Amino acid sequence: MISHSDEEVVAAQLGRAPRGLRSVAHRCPCGLPDVVETAPRLPDGTPFPTLYYLTCPRATAAMSGLEASGLMREMTVRLAADPQLKAEYEAAHRDYVSRRDAVAVDAGVAPLPPGTQSAGGMPDRVKCLHALAAHELAVPGSNPFGGEAVAAAGPWWSRGPCVIPEETT
Repeated sequence: MISHSDEEVVAAQLGRAPRGLRSVAHRCPCGLPDVVETAPRLPDGTPFPTLYYLTCPRATAAMSGLEASGLMREMTVRLAADPQLKAEYEAAHRDYVSRRDAVAVDAGVAPLPPGTQSAGGMPDRVKCLHALAAHELAVPGSNPFGGEAVAAAGPWWSRGPCVIPEETT
């Protein structure tokens, strides 16, 4: 369950009302949510495969910068060439789908159909560092490319909170 104050912070971070929130999956070192867990189906039943959603605008900007640098292309090339890395990334994919299915059961909604994408291009390519970083932050050690992206992003929180909670009420 997510608190009203955390929901307000996430809305301020996103610049819109969040959808399908279940909980804060990770907090930035500044104390605010930076990753939320979302239901696999929105309240109207629409499938929503993104279980972990990066909300902090500074973390999001850092991931966007890494994507623009060509890092995803480099990661995809490494994925194709390294069987151990491929196995770790496939394990990350299975972890993500398993967790998403468990959240569906907990939320009392039907799991997404088998074969529904997980996130970030898993398990065959690297498509979205935001999603991979969110997975890694929510479940440390789960996602090799998410871990690399988080490390490469550096301390996005070092300038202080991305939003001021008092301004969200």
